[in-house]
Order: sequence, then structure tokens, then C-alpha cells
Amino acid sequence: MAMETYSDELAPSSGSIINKKSASSISKRGSSVLDGGDSPYYLGWKEFQRNPYDPVFNPGGCIQLGLAESKLSLDLLEQWLDSHPEATRFPVDEIAVYPDYAGLASFRKVFASFMEEVLGGGQVAFDPDNIVMTAGATAAIDVLSFCLAQAGDVFLVPAPYYPGFTRDSRWRSDVELIPVESSSANGFNVTPASLKAAFHQCAKLGKKVRALLVASPSNPVGNSLRADTLKQMLEFIKSEGIHLICDEVYAGSTFDDPEFVSIAKVMESGDYDKASVHIVYGISKDLGLPGLRVGALYSWNKQVLSTAARLGRFCSVSTQTQCFVSAFLSDKEFVRDYLRENKKRLKARRDWVVEMLRNTGTGCAKGNAGFYCWIDLSRFLKAPTEEAETELWKNVVYEVGLNLTPGSACHSPEPGWFRFCFANQDEDTLAVAIRRLEDLRA
Repeated sequence: MAMETYSDELAPSSGSIINKKSASSISKRGSSVLDGGDSPYYLGWKEFQRNPYDPVFNPGGCIQLGLAESKLSLDLLEQWLDSHPEATRFPVDEIAVYPDYAGLASFRKVFASFMEEVLGGGQVAFDPDNIVMTAGATAAIDVLSFCLAQAGDVFLVPAPYYPGFTRDSRWRSDVELIPVESSSANGFNVTPASLKAAFHQCAKLGKKVRALLVASPSNPVGNSLRADTLKQMLEFIKSEGIHLICDEVYAGSTFDDPEFVSIAKVMESGDYDKASVHIVYGISKDLGLPGLRVGALYSWNKQVLSTAARLGRFCSVSTQTQCFVSAFLSDKEFVRDYLRENKKRLKARRDWVVEMLRNTGTGCAKGNAGFYCWIDLSRFLKAPTEEAETELWKNVVYEVGLNLTPGSACHSPEPGWFRFCFANQDEDTLAVAIRRLEDLRA
């Protein structure tokens, strides 16, 4: 999934003026971006910014549980930085020239090796020449949307899905996302039948499907897709003649069984068209470094790579950032130890949160990856409808003071599910948040 942030998503501050009657001063495309901020996904962030929780100065404020960032292993990163000051130094001639907008050849080689370990488990080779570096995974999805679809074309997306996909695919490329239905009864996993049903429904409506966009591991459910599910997706795109975009940004944040399996590894087990498969990755999640804005588009399609490399002029990673991350990733022993320890901390935190929630009567979907739980608050709904869920969400955000992402923002097929991010707050704050859920029950 592409990086989640709120500072660049929200409407201007209260001191700014937006007169929609004068929106003709900008393009319709620009206006559509302004209009895109009315989702509960963004409105919850607004409330948090307006009234942020602080245990001392604002104990009644809104607690941010809608942002998938991890602070669990910042101490490890700080230790490495303190002991490697040379990583922030580099020859001035490196930044005195225009770079290769696909990424420095030396950096792509290092990054390919990193992907081999995290995504491939040391069993799948990644070719540096198949990588285009981008300013975060968000930019990689934006570029792929531009490369693969015309305005108005469709990407199918298994639901529930990461709300940012709409921004990444639609804001500039105007790609329409159509949810593929799933059910809590099978862990919100899509089936071949649901994929075909969504595709044929689009055909009936005259909509052209260009790709299947998948997050593996899933966001917001937090489950990694099994090899057999990925094979079914490969067979589906092959039969329908479309592309597959696999967002694997939480690959190294899979902390429990089943183990993560990359689409790259699955493709080696059959006769699949590699030119139709594209992987999105980055360091915002697995390494906890979203501020560096380092993402990667990996493709076997030479036309996509050539186009993406040219578009990289608009979303390239700075040379100094590439030099720093290259030095960081080259310390393979540290990176392996970091990923191992970070997984332990993620698992311990999730297990603790799940148990605390269970004590309040709140259940969670089974998950083994990511920074969040997919929690079931349907017992608080006045009716099993999206409207009732929206009413509940307003109560949760504005009255109880918890910014949880509602299922409607994720196109959940069942009302009452919410995403609860657990890695960006300390345990004391999370304990306060869970006690507030008890107040909701009362």
C-alpha cells in the first residue's frame, strides 16, 4: 500500500478560503482532488489535527488510530544512525549532476538485493534493470495507473481495500476502482467466482477493466495472501487479458503464519505472462522510514519500465536519499536483525491489542501482518447498513475521540468493521483508546 499521511491530504487550514463557486480558476482535475477529501478516512485525520490527544495537556483529545505508521523500532534505527554518521555524508559531485530518474544504477542493485531477501526469501532473483525507483509506493501506483489505463478505465480491487488506492489511481489518472466482494465468513478472501462476477458486471456496464490491484499482505484486514489465492489471481488475469498490480509493502511486516509469499515466487511455478504483472514495494512500512519517500516499481514489462523511467522525472528519489538508503541497506546484518526484531515487536503488540479488545467484547479478523487490526463493532449498529455505520463512526470520532477508519471508507462488503492502527502509539495511549471503546459499549 502506498504511504499513508495526513498533512498533504487535508483541506487547507481554517485560515484559508476555498470558494467552490470560483473553482473555475483551476481545472476540473484539480477540483476533483479538493472534493476527494470528504471521505471519513480524511475527516478523521482532520478531527485529530484539530483536537490531538495529549495525556497531560489534552487528555480528552482525539487519539490517532487511523494512520499506519510504526514507531515500535525507532530505537534500533536511532542506534544505527548514531553508530554510522558516515552514512549521511557523500561526495558533492553526486548531487551536482542530474540523476538517472529511474534511480541510480548502484542503488537499484542494492535495492534489488534487499527485495530478494524480503520479498523473495532468498529464493527469487530480482533484476535491478526491472526497477524504477519512485518517491514512495504511492507514486509507483500513480505511475502504473498512468501506464496501464486510460481515463475512465477500471481496476478491480478486492474489498475491503486501502482507502488510499482511490487517491493513488484516480486523482491524476482518473482510473475507477471497482470492489471485488468478499465475506468475513472466509476471512475476507476473494474467490475466483467473485473476481469473474466483478469483471463481467463491468463488461455489462461497458466499463473496460485494465488491471487487478491487490495488496498482499492485505490492508486493512492484515492477512497475507496464500500461494493458491495468488495463483487463482494469475489465472484470472491471464484468462481475461488484464494486468495484475501487487502491492507488497508489508512483506517484511508479516509476523505470523502463514509466511509471506511474493507474487514473483508464485509466477515461477507456472506458465504465466510476466509482462502483465507488476510489483509495488518501498521502505515506509517494513523499515519504518516513510519520511524518506523511497518506493519501487518492479515490472517485467519493458514498455512499462521505459514509460515509468520517463515519468520518474516527476517523482524521483533525491540522490542524497539514495546514497543514504544504499549505505543503510548495505549493512545486511543489521537489516536482517532489524526485520527479525521488528516482527517480534509487531506480533507482541498485536497480540496485546487483540487480547485487550477481546476483554471489551470486541472481536478482530484473523491477521498476521501489518500495523493494524480489522475490528468488529457491528454490535453497536442500529441497523446493518452503511448509514448506520457512518452514524457510529461519527460517534466514535467526535464524541468518544478515536480516529478509527470505518469499513465504508475501505468499501467493506459488511458494515460495522473498523481499522485500528496499533503501531504508531504507545501502550498507555492504546489502553486509553480501548477503555474509550468500553465507554462506547456503555
